[in-house]
Amino acid sequence: MDAAPEIKLSTVDERRSYILNRYPCIADCDACGLCKVFHGKDPENAYREYIDGTRSFEDISLEYRR
Repeated sequence: MDAAPEIKLSTVDERRSYILNRYPCIADCDACGLCKVFHGKDPENAYREYIDGTRSFEDISLEYRR
């Protein structure tokens, strides 16, 4: 997967598209586990600050790795 678009060089739609493509919902929670990784949030909500351009993708990713 390509690196996340930089906030200064991308639009909200580009960042949202990146998150949705990187973490697609396959509608099978037992086989996926993404919601568990993101503490019950869907990826779009987990990365809302990145999508809005107020926080880096890396910073949010590190938070969820703990």
